[in-house]
Amino acid sequence: MAETNKKMQIVFASAECAPFVKTGGLGDVAGSLPAALVRAGAEVIVMVPKYATIKDEYKAQMEHFSDFYVSLGWRNEYCGLEKLEHDGVTYMFIDNERYFARDYPYGFFDDGERFAFFSKAITESLQHLPSGFECDILHCNDWQTALAPVFLREFYQGLPLYKRVKTVFSIHNVAFQGQFSDTVMEDILGVAHIPAAASQLRCDACSINYMLGALRYADAITTVSPTYANEIQTPEFGEGLDGVLRERSYALQGILNGIDVAGFDPATDKRIAANYTAEDRSGKAVCKAKLQEELGLEVRDDRPLMVMVTRLTRQKGMDLVMYALDRILSGGVQVAVLGTGDRDYEDGLRYFQDKYPGTMAARIEFDPALSQRMYAAADMFLMPSKFEPCGLSQIIAMRYGTLPIVRETGGLKDTVIPYNEFTGEGTGFSFTNFNGDEMGDAVFRAARLFWDNRDAWNQLVTQAMSQDFSWTRSADKYLDLYFFMHPEIERPAAVTEVAAVDEPAAAEAEPAATVTEPAAAEEPKAEEKPAAKAEVKPDAKPAAKKTTARKTTAKKATASKTTAAKATTAKATTTRKRKTAASKKAAEAEVAPEVKAEPAAKAPVKTAAKKTTTTKTTTAKKATATKSTTTKAATTKAAAKTTPKAAVKPADKVEEAPSEPKAKAAVEAKPAAKTTTRKRSTTTAKKTTTKAAAPKAEAKDEDKPAVKAEPTPKVAEVKTAPKAKVKTEPTKETPVSPATPAEEKAPTKKTSVRKATATRKRH
Repeated sequence: MAETNKKMQIVFASAECAPFVKTGGLGDVAGSLPAALVRAGAEVIVMVPKYATIKDEYKAQMEHFSDFYVSLGWRNEYCGLEKLEHDGVTYMFIDNERYFARDYPYGFFDDGERFAFFSKAITESLQHLPSGFECDILHCNDWQTALAPVFLREFYQGLPLYKRVKTVFSIHNVAFQGQFSDTVMEDILGVAHIPAAASQLRCDACSINYMLGALRYADAITTVSPTYANEIQTPEFGEGLDGVLRERSYALQGILNGIDVAGFDPATDKRIAANYTAEDRSGKAVCKAKLQEELGLEVRDDRPLMVMVTRLTRQKGMDLVMYALDRILSGGVQVAVLGTGDRDYEDGLRYFQDKYPGTMAARIEFDPALSQRMYAAADMFLMPSKFEPCGLSQIIAMRYGTLPIVRETGGLKDTVIPYNEFTGEGTGFSFTNFNGDEMGDAVFRAARLFWDNRDAWNQLVTQAMSQDFSWTRSADKYLDLYFFMHPEIERPAAVTEVAAVDEPAAAEAEPAATVTEPAAAEEPKAEEKPAAKAEVKPDAKPAAKKTTARKTTAKKATASKTTAAKATTAKATTTRKRKTAASKKAAEAEVAPEVKAEPAAKAPVKTAAKKTTTTKTTTAKKATATKSTTTKAATTKAAAKTTPKAAVKPADKVEEAPSEPKAKAAVEAKPAAKTTTRKRSTTTAKKTTTKAAAPKAEAKDEDKPAVKAEPTPKVAEVKTAPKAKVKTEPTKETPVSPATPAEEKAPTKKTSVRKATATRKRH
């Protein structure tokens, strides 16, 4: 029974959160996603360590909410909860000065202990939340919170408060896993005496892996883009965790990050030289001229300006940039790079700046204001990453009308649609392999479009700026997952309507989702199933179920005119009807006698496996319940294969009409060919004996509803008899029919042919 007044209550745990503390993309996610979830109707509490680096203006707004002690190995540590309301979200800061009163969030010798405490404090805090808040979802992020699902399962599972808690773990970058010496297993974690926990945390003989624990203990796993979710299941991208990710692929899905569309808005951004919109981009030309002047580049609007705002590392594709930069600069493209990183890359960029004055600008520094001006002023944004879980820079660039040039990996592939010169579709340019020449080619494809076809270029810019990368879209996907894990909580109507917009496309894109769901729903750990598929699976499920239900009802209505059998028998009949569609469709045609006698002969050749399953389902009466479940799955598979676009057209009659003729045409094509062959090679005597056998076949069809258990044994008898004869009688048939060998074999499968042969022998 759905809880009508219950809101989805989520605890979102992260080691960083904008605007309080941020070192990378995780801070942006933790700062924006909870607010979007609140706007969608959920209640959210965000848990963050109370670092000393948090600004005093925020510390002054905190109020002491609760304090308690957390057991960590042999020690008991103080934990305070400092509450702060901001942007409709409740923040709870975990206070422990010994661990968090430091100048920087990470990079200390005792990080393993610090974030083990943070994870334990998160699980303990679920008992100390504001009254009325009972955690439904504990959403943990990256290795710093990865032990929370482990602690919850091992130390808190038996408590009534924790029974309803489902855990979600998000991977933002699988390369950072939290590996430490196994000495912390007992000294800090206190799980060495629990064999299951100790074995699942261990990654080699002498070390443990915090992220590995979360991947094995969490109910669902997400990552920041669908392509990255697939990539990390391969040895190339999995960083040693690809094996366990493949094992738990049913619980893994990718959901794209969003951006703060209000903060990154060229129409209102005060950090750029001039504001502009997708309809009126005159301000962008002003921004370009101002930036060219600021960086010492030639102020020319007829030369494309390409920028990079990035860390100067191999992961960001700097090897490719160093290789192709000479070709790009000499080809007439202006380049500006902002960032810091490896010394070799920094020196290389300075070299090119000296070699190409007025065309190349390198700013080896970290300057957020300058980065914003570069996003707004540039024509192209280069991002040739070796791997990229999601990436925000390419999304921000599109928001500002700067076309991204990216490598097709991770979130870059999911967010940038490559330009198609024939259709005009696209939002940027891309290349496939980690190769400098391919990257250079992509840059010049963009540059040539800029030079040669400005109308097509402007249309591409308009399409890029009109993309929806708001957190609202991402929040809907996360809510799909949360409500799937808690079906007893009724989803707010407004959120359901928003999610329904994506539903038809979702069901059309993944018809296979309907096949797996019914079986998954009957398993004890059905909560882990939603993450099994791609991000659209929770959307697709309701529509798919409804469509399947309508189809089954329609079939039952047809069958009910001639039978009053039980529900189990009716479902078996439906399955049999689908699988022997060829014989029944042909039976209605003009060649009824011949086709009716064929099903038994055709079945072993075309659908041997399916017939076996059907026979077992009908004859084994002892396991009726189990067999009916198999029949349901088979019916669902048949529905998914026959009508892959079921969810798009909900009307029953509209769906049934087009699907049956298609099936009829497909199935009848083969019998028609065989019937023709038979007619050529069959004598008048064969036709006479066939007609003699026809009444039996007709009786089967007429009495099917009433005599349900009989058809299967008869089919089995006819099956075995032809098989024995096919091996011994082909040579005897040869003189009778002048047809090809293929034509000779067809009639020998029928009982009537054997009778005709015997008659000739007697004569």
